Amino acid sequence: MVNPISDRYPRVSTYLCVDGASEAIDFYTSVLGFEEGRRMVFDGRVGHAELRLGDSVVMLSDEWPDMDVRSPKAFGGTAVAMSVRVTDCDAVYAAALAAGADELRPPEDQFYGDRAGQFTDPWGHRWSVHTQIEEVDDAELDRRAAEMMGASE
Repeated sequence: MVNPISDRYPRVSTYLCVDGASEAIDFYTSVLGFEEGRRMVFDGRVGHAELRLGDSVVMLSDEWPDMDVRSPKAFGGTAVAMSVRVTDCDAVYAAALAAGADELRPPEDQFYGDRAGQFTDPWGHRWSVHTQIEEVDDAELDRRAAEMMGASE
């Protein structure tokens, strides 16, 4: 009997549409450390590709407007951000900018124990890169969050 939930994929995966999937695959593998697992090309466009990073999978394709598959640029941006844990967010952030990403928030230490920064890739997708710099228990996290919120009032 076939398992209805495949062991080959996590329970939730991201599927991105990009205008220039081959170049995006190069960016995601060289900058973020993904490994390409599968690529299917139809009519000169990437119809489906799978990238893996640890136990995570990101799937992507080129735009297919005739099938209503469009990239964030077709809509003027995205409301979604992907979050990636890396060993050195400053280095990954610098590599992303050098490869054509747009700066949103430079890396800085966060109250929740990560150093994190955010950029938009050349295809309109938003990425946050995080490196844990300290363990923060729930009580301390709550205290810091309350302090931060109180400071902004």
